[in-house]
Amino acid sequence: MSVRRVIAMFVVAVALLAGCRATEDERPPEPVRPRWEKADLPVPPGSPGRLIVRDVTACAGQWYAVGAVGAADGGTRPAAWRSADGRGWVPLPSRPISYYGERAILYAVGCHEGRIAVVGARSGGAHGNPRVRTWRQDADGGLTEVPAEFELYGGPDAVSVSRIAGGAGGWLIAGARTGGAAVWRSPDAAGFALVDDAPGLASDSRLTTIATDALAVPDGWLVGGAGRPADRADRDPFVWSGEGRTWTRLALPATNADEIVQRLVRVGAVVHALGVRGSGFQAWAFVPGAGSPGTATGAGEWRAVAGFGATGTGAVAGVEAAAGGGDVLLAMTVAADGHRLWRSAADGASWVPVALPVEVSAGGDTSGAVATQDGRMVVTVDDGVAAKVWFAPSGHV
Repeated sequence: MSVRRVIAMFVVAVALLAGCRATEDERPPEPVRPRWEKADLPVPPGSPGRLIVRDVTACAGQWYAVGAVGAADGGTRPAAWRSADGRGWVPLPSRPISYYGERAILYAVGCHEGRIAVVGARSGGAHGNPRVRTWRQDADGGLTEVPAEFELYGGPDAVSVSRIAGGAGGWLIAGARTGGAAVWRSPDAAGFALVDDAPGLASDSRLTTIATDALAVPDGWLVGGAGRPADRADRDPFVWSGEGRTWTRLALPATNADEIVQRLVRVGAVVHALGVRGSGFQAWAFVPGAGSPGTATGAGEWRAVAGFGATGTGAVAGVEAAAGGGDVLLAMTVAADGHRLWRSAADGASWVPVALPVEVSAGGDTSGAVATQDGRMVVTVDDGVAAKVWFAPSGHV
C-alpha cells in the first residue's frame, strides 16, 4: 500500500471521528427526571367547575397556588390554595368586593414577610379589556380584594399589568401604560399608586419601553423588560433599578435579534434575567464585583450567559416562571412545542430539560409555573381542560 493511500485513509478516519464527536456534542442533553408526586387540589367551596391555575410561589415555609374555578358556561370565580408540604392543599377564603373581582382569574402572586399579595383580572366591558384587581392576604389566610378605581390599572392608557413582588420597600407591580414601562407601588398591599411617565423608566423619544417583572433587592427594586429603539423594529433587553419613583436604565448585552427580559430571579448574590432572544430563550446574569451586594446596581456587570431551547413558530414564546434556590435555577417556558421546564446550575450557563409529568401543548387557555423551597419543587400545569399540581421531594430538583 502506498504512503499516499495510507495518508488518505488516515485523513478519512480522522474526519469520520470528528463527525461522530460533532454528532455526539450536538445531541440534546438527557432530561432530568424528578420523582414526581401528584398533589390533590380540591375545588374551593361554592359552585362546581374546572380548576384553573396560573401561578405558584413558595412563601415562608408555605406553598401558594392561585387561579380560578371555571364554570361550564364560561364564568369564573377567583381561587387560591395553600400547602404546608406541597402534597396536600387547602383552599383559601376569597372575599371579592366588585363585579369583576367576583369573576377574576388570579394570575400573579408575590410574597413578603410570610404573606402573599395577588393580581387577578377578568375581561369585560364594551371593549373586552382586562379589568385588573389586586388582593391582599388577611390574618386568617384568606384573600380580600383591594378597592381600586377603574383607571388605576385600566382606562385609555392601559397596556399591561404583569407581575407582583414583595420586599423591604413593600410591594411593586410591573407593567406598562401607553407612555411605556410603569410600576404600581404599595407599602402594605392594601392600596397601590401608579408611577408612570417616570424618567428613565417610561418611553422617551429614543426608546419605547415595557416592563414585565419585578424583583426586590436590598437597596430597592429591579424591573425587567425591553425597549424598542426609534429606528429599529427589534427590541433590546433592559433592567431598571430604583426605589419606586426614580429609575436607572441598565442595558443588557444585546444582538440584532428581538430580545426581552421576561423574568427576574436571584440566586445567592447573582441576579438572573430570563427571556427571549430571537428564536430561542436567553439567560443573562449580573455578576457582582468585589464588595458588591449583588443588587445589579453596584460593582459588576451584566453578561449574556447562555441560550437554550427553541421558540419555534405559531405560538407566543416566553418564560412563564423562574425560580432559584441553593445551587439550582429553574425556568418554565412556553413555545410552539408546548410548555417546558429547564434547569441550570446557579450560574445560569448550563441549561438542561426537566421532564414534566405530563405534556402540555401551547396556545389556548394553557399555562405553567414552578416554585422551589428548601430543595423541593412544585410545578403547576394547566392544559386548558384541567389544572394539575405536582411535587418533587427534597433532592429531586
